[in-house]
Amino acid sequence: MKIEQEKELISGFKHLELLANQVVEGFISGMHKSPFHGFSAEFAEHKVYNKGESTKHIDWKLYAKTDRLYTKRFEEETNLRCHLILDNSSSMHYPKLTSGQPFYQQKIGFSVLAATVLMNLLKKQRDAVGLSVFSDTYEYYAPEKGSDRHHRMLLAQLEGMLDDPKVAKPTDTITFLHQIAEKLHRRSMVILFTDMFQNEAQEKLFNALQHLKHNKHKVVVFHVVDEATELHFDFDNHPRKFVDVETGEVINVFADSLQNAYQNQVETYFKSLSLACAQNKIKYVPVNVGADFEKILTTYLVEKQMFG
Repeated sequence: MKIEQEKELISGFKHLELLANQVVEGFISGMHKSPFHGFSAEFAEHKVYNKGESTKHIDWKLYAKTDRLYTKRFEEETNLRCHLILDNSSSMHYPKLTSGQPFYQQKIGFSVLAATVLMNLLKKQRDAVGLSVFSDTYEYYAPEKGSDRHHRMLLAQLEGMLDDPKVAKPTDTITFLHQIAEKLHRRSMVILFTDMFQNEAQEKLFNALQHLKHNKHKVVVFHVVDEATELHFDFDNHPRKFVDVETGEVINVFADSLQNAYQNQVETYFKSLSLACAQNKIKYVPVNVGADFEKILTTYLVEKQMFG
């Protein structure tokens, strides 16, 4: 489900939950022949009706659309517990949005919408969800619950993050991942949205991620990037001033003269992250801001099956 398709229907973060609903429903509508199981009654998977089977569970609405007989397949609810973690440091408030540009084309906006999409899915499956937000402080924590009141509280927190003006906040990823890990007492799926910008050594980062895995938790890291500029360094050949949004450090360069060297460095970094995650049995998934959510939702469903 490409969120660009919803741009004309829904705009602005005031409709965050409505946009998330559109993304989820669009994704689910294409899953009639999917390999995924474990959905509750609201996510009935369909299988082709075989002659002689009971007609009790035939989906007549789907028959009217496709002229083929399918039966609904219901699975046991899993009562999954999921804890969402959002990096809200200054580097996540990149790129700077122009007037009228959708909020989800910025890393933090994309992460907020992705978290809301997953919350929507978890709510429909009657699973419990918790939330942590960190930057230079541990900004917010809520334990895993499944009530409507809890869902509204988390949604209000996420909407508030889109309202907040950008301020210079460094990342203290290591400290707060350890603190979050200490709060996770019951076996959960832990999903982290971050751009992986931190000053600490990579070894310390993976020690913190390993801490998140204690008590047999499953950890999924969505590495959020603006692919055009952060991965491909796609700028014109005019002189540019680059400012570190967390330290304020400034460097003046001709971007095209550094593009090849930059791309090689970034590719090496991504490969090292992917390898380290694989070695630590952590699911690592790079995602591009503003892209469709199929990768995020598919990853979640596959990891949920493996987690169960």
